[in-house]
Amino acid sequence: MMQMRSEGPILTRREGAILEVTLNRPKANAIDLVTSRIMGEVFREFRDEDSLRVAILRAEGQKFFCPGWDLKAAADGDAVDGDYGVGGFGGLQELPNLNKPVIAAVNGICCGGGLELALSCDLILAADTATFALPEIRSGTVADAASIKLPKRIPYHVAMDLLLTGRWFDAEEALRWGLLKEVTSSDDLLSKAWDLARLLESGPPLVYAAIKEVVREAEDMRFQDALNRITKRQFVTVDRLYSSEDQLEGARAFAEKRAPVWKGR
Repeated sequence: MMQMRSEGPILTRREGAILEVTLNRPKANAIDLVTSRIMGEVFREFRDEDSLRVAILRAEGQKFFCPGWDLKAAADGDAVDGDYGVGGFGGLQELPNLNKPVIAAVNGICCGGGLELALSCDLILAADTATFALPEIRSGTVADAASIKLPKRIPYHVAMDLLLTGRWFDAEEALRWGLLKEVTSSDDLLSKAWDLARLLESGPPLVYAAIKEVVREAEDMRFQDALNRITKRQFVTVDRLYSSEDQLEGARAFAEKRAPVWKGR
């Protein structure tokens, strides 16, 4: 059963354990402070609702995914260092303990903070018409989150080229550097995102949670320190997983040569 909801510039619809979040701010889907705070509340609710397992982030229209910060709102008084809400810019970038997979479905222009928003997701699909850039240098600012994340996601010299020149690149180049999972037609983008979401929905949520926490926390740790924390069950999600019914179910299903039934507990 499909459940739909509108919160101003953000539309949501739910099917089973999947939540689709749509940015809908014509004409360009730029994000102001109010929109960012709403997105933070939506993704916090997604994080905290046990019956939800996967989210899709998309944008309305074909021309823009998101150009990032709303400069018109800034000109009208929105402070660049204002209150973005619980999840930081776009509701995802700084949302703590988000241990569920989020898929970005990128159509059209995805630049500046919009690209940083996509980088905050776990998997990115893009239409073949999508274009990307980090043009902050042209306005005398720093692409802050991208400057931190991008050199860790793609080769250093490629990341520096994109950050220092602010040049545009297309979906095929983004795929080549490993930023994207897949490039598809605009018509097929949303259905492909839902196919991926349904695949993840059928998977083990406690394992996903452990993967996300380990990957996030291990980023700033030495390998052996991170491995020791896993084996000693010092990550909350790992400890929960290894004490769960799902962990036993996985072993039983493997031994019995059947598909596991995950309960998230």
